[in-house]
Amino acid sequence: MENQQEKLQQQRAARRKRRQRNQILAYATLLVLIALAAVGIVVGVKHLRQWQEQRQQEEQRQQESIQDQLEQQVGSDEESIQAPPEEPEPTPEPVPELTPEEKLDEIINAMIDAMPLEDKVAGLFFVSPESITGVTAAVKAGEGTRESLTRYAVGGLLYQKKNIKDAEQFREMLGNTELYSKYPLFLGIEEEGGSVSPLAAAGLVDKQPSPADLGAGGDPGAAYQAGSSLGAGLASYGINVDFAPVADLANVEGSVMAARAYGSDAGTVSAYVNGMVSGLQEQKVTACLKHFPCGGGTAEDTGEGQAVSERSAEDLRSQELEVYQSGIDSGVQMIMVGHTAVPSLTGDNTPASLSGIIVTDLLRVEMGYRGVIITDAMNLKAISEYYDSGQAAVMALKAGCDMVLMPENFEEAYEAVLGAVRDGTISEERVNDALRRIYRIKCADRLEQG
Repeated sequence: MENQQEKLQQQRAARRKRRQRNQILAYATLLVLIALAAVGIVVGVKHLRQWQEQRQQEEQRQQESIQDQLEQQVGSDEESIQAPPEEPEPTPEPVPELTPEEKLDEIINAMIDAMPLEDKVAGLFFVSPESITGVTAAVKAGEGTRESLTRYAVGGLLYQKKNIKDAEQFREMLGNTELYSKYPLFLGIEEEGGSVSPLAAAGLVDKQPSPADLGAGGDPGAAYQAGSSLGAGLASYGINVDFAPVADLANVEGSVMAARAYGSDAGTVSAYVNGMVSGLQEQKVTACLKHFPCGGGTAEDTGEGQAVSERSAEDLRSQELEVYQSGIDSGVQMIMVGHTAVPSLTGDNTPASLSGIIVTDLLRVEMGYRGVIITDAMNLKAISEYYDSGQAAVMALKAGCDMVLMPENFEEAYEAVLGAVRDGTISEERVNDALRRIYRIKCADRLEQG
């Protein structure tokens, strides 16, 4: 029994050894197969890389061959066909440099564009200092003047005998006034020589002979000397506008301008007028011919009421207008239109200052005047007894005047013009056009400075 059990155990041990041997052989076989597979993969990858490299080299050789063929073809084409020569780029047109006058116009337009409408309208008025300050007689410029000029930026102030006490006072008043104005300002006076000489009467400038006395002397050069002397004196106080000379002819009996005109002959008077204008304007004082077209052609005074000239259109054109045309050709900067009615030119008794036929058709268009046109004083009875201040101011500007001188009621005139611009009765461009002429005088020093 024991022998059988031992035999069974031996058989079992033998079977166990065989099973272990078989497992070892199976594992060994698997390892061999895995190794062979790995070797195959490595060899395959190597061959694949070699094939890819050969393929890339072949493609590169083909591309190089194609490129060589293209270059050969291009070279052949360049030999057979010449490219057209390159055209030079066109030289840009040079931008023309602005003339000094054009530069000045740019400055002026910029100033006007920046102004509010209220200031534009106020700039068309040339008034007394009393009319904006409310005082009886202005003899100094202080806070009241500053406030008044801020509220009403008027274009000019006209000084008279009542404003002059002494040299220091007058100079200081004008200097302060100029400082208080936010825009360039006309500071004017009516200094003709003879009896119309408020500064000479106060001893502030040398007294000059009357135009009638100068004309009787037979020397037009004396008018130039008078103008130069007056101009230097006026400029020393800050005055930049002189409402002189009278360019009227005293050619009717009892002429209202007999003592203030240089004579009755157009040629002779022209020489004196031009001499006075040159003398004043060489001293940087704007001269103003007056009283267009024929203030001396009547014995009636516009300061006392309506004045009508019976001069014919033919006589006016051959005589009075010749004097003004001569002054225009000589470069006078301002012309005052009077209130004398001239029915031979207008067909009615409308004051010349309110007539578009006189101001625009005759003076501006026919005679070619490009300077500033200003009315005579609008507080004279030839206007104030027939028109209210607002109506007269609007009519004058519509007729073609650039500035309104001394309306009887400034605030009424100002508000009327402002309203007329706002409702289109007067265009804003009409106002701008007037201001351009005004500022070409006021800013002329900028042109001279380059």
